[in-house]
Amino acid sequence: MNEKINEGCGLFGIWEAPQAASITYLGLYSLQHRGQESAGIVSFDGRDFFEHRGMGLVSEVFSPQVLRGLKGRSAIGHNRYSTSGESTLTNAQPLLVNLRGGRFSIAHNGNLVNSPELTKELEAKGSIFRSTLDSEVIVHLVARSQKEDTLQMIIEALRRVRGGYSLLILTQDGLIAVRDPRGIRPLCMGSLNGATTFASESCAFDLIGADYQRELDPGELIWVGKEGVESLRPFPSVPSAACIFEFIYFARPDSRVFGVTADRVRREMGSQLAREKPAPADIVISVPDSSNTAALGYAQQSGIRLEIGLIRNHYVGRTFIKPDQASRDLDARIKYNPVREVLEGKRVVVVDDSIVRGTTSRKLVGMLRKAGAKEVHFRVSSPPIRFPCFYGIDTPTREELVASRWDVGRIGKYLGADSLGYLSIEGMLSCASLPPIGFCTACFNGDYPI
Repeated sequence: MNEKINEGCGLFGIWEAPQAASITYLGLYSLQHRGQESAGIVSFDGRDFFEHRGMGLVSEVFSPQVLRGLKGRSAIGHNRYSTSGESTLTNAQPLLVNLRGGRFSIAHNGNLVNSPELTKELEAKGSIFRSTLDSEVIVHLVARSQKEDTLQMIIEALRRVRGGYSLLILTQDGLIAVRDPRGIRPLCMGSLNGATTFASESCAFDLIGADYQRELDPGELIWVGKEGVESLRPFPSVPSAACIFEFIYFARPDSRVFGVTADRVRREMGSQLAREKPAPADIVISVPDSSNTAALGYAQQSGIRLEIGLIRNHYVGRTFIKPDQASRDLDARIKYNPVREVLEGKRVVVVDDSIVRGTTSRKLVGMLRKAGAKEVHFRVSSPPIRFPCFYGIDTPTREELVASRWDVGRIGKYLGADSLGYLSIEGMLSCASLPPIGFCTACFNGDYPI
């Protein structure tokens, strides 16, 4: 039912705070949009680790009784959407393992592109994998390290992996936060009453009342322990390639990612789209909710009135069984409903953030016409998605991506729109210009940084 591409995971961690697990629960609650398949928390009380993981939403996995059992002043948490490995409890994170240097727990957002070859190598040397997570590759690399202390074991392991990752690692001596050398996946740092905290997005800090400090730099490793906070740069420097889709779709508009609010960039993308792809229309509407800000930018730039033409049902479950399989467009009608009084007799610009397969967009255009729209001009606040992602985003195969098969004109005809316009790659990058940060555009042009 949801045609959007999905982010891999949300991370939250805190070191040395009362009721660390409860704070982590709230942080994960704010990051629920980054993963809805499973959730987990591992806490540490200075002597022992405590863990709880489950399938479903954060509110379904954790109860007050469960949180009381997660003792300690430090914790890490994870929301999962599977981009590597099956959606099963075995693959729920954070992982908690025993090593010769002591126990440690790891939570991972991203994908390792050399995971298959490393897994094959490790299995040949006797490693036994209990999950299908590429995250477990890191665990086995750490276990086989000959370094003396846990931090150096982890650094040695990470020097062997390639891909996009943000990690939180809770050890008996401290909390480690690290981003891959190209900074593909986001991770920021904050403070709460003297405690150090980390999150995939800053909206998690807002809920718990923490102060946002900064985004971790690409390739930066931060070690938080009894002696304070230490920043390390253990990897060779390479050009950064932050995931531009954080601004297009993934991040909440109120979040700071890569050091800037998603709202600001998303609004400018809508404005740039109006400059590049104007349309003769009476009203502008969004495909709620992820396109609301881009539609606002389009309306402000074009001078065309912004209206609420589609209502989204926020109570649609993660799964839905169609009572009548012959009703091919029931999924779209379950999620969206047009406002006839707004649309009837109007020339409509409908703004969406992306088109993946095109099936849902086609149904939406049909719904708008049935509700009386005189013309439907479809505008997309990102370039055509032509290539899959391998760095922590769930994208279909290239054959399933409509823009990899057809040009814009044919896609527009398939949608049934009077016109179709995408934001250009150059226009998109101009909206997110944050020197010295560079962005990954592989899903648009096939230029993979790794």
